Amino acid sequence: MSVTQQFLLDGYRARPHGAPEPPAPGRHDLDALRALRAHRRFRAVIAERPAHGRLRHVLERRLRPRAR
Repeated sequence: MSVTQQFLLDGYRARPHGAPEPPAPGRHDLDALRALRAHRRFRAVIAERPAHGRLRHVLERRLRPRAR
């Protein structure tokens, strides 16, 4: 059963009981990603690492040779 079919079936089951319909699939994906990003930044601060720009810093360090 696909996600869309499950959504339609849940909505069909909710109507006779007067319950609210479930949210559409993918509706809260961006909110979940933002929450994950905030959590990872929080964990970085707790571990005393920079909270942002870590990926860029690592890529710059690997792509640019060190001056000796």
